Amino acid sequence: MPHALRLTLLAALLATASACVTINIYFPAAAAEKAADRIIDEVWQLREGAGQPATNGESK
Repeated sequence: MPHALRLTLLAALLATASACVTINIYFPAAAAEKAADRIIDEVWQLREGAGQPATNGESK
């Protein structure tokens, strides 16, 4: 195998290996569950309020 081809393959292999990076972020399970519950509650409130007429920012 020619020397230039070996260097090219080695460079490609090193570039590929260095590009494979994984970042793991761990969240506390209880905090993630509370956040999910809060988001679900907000979505349900938005859906329930979608059938009501707009009040132009005034709350009753």
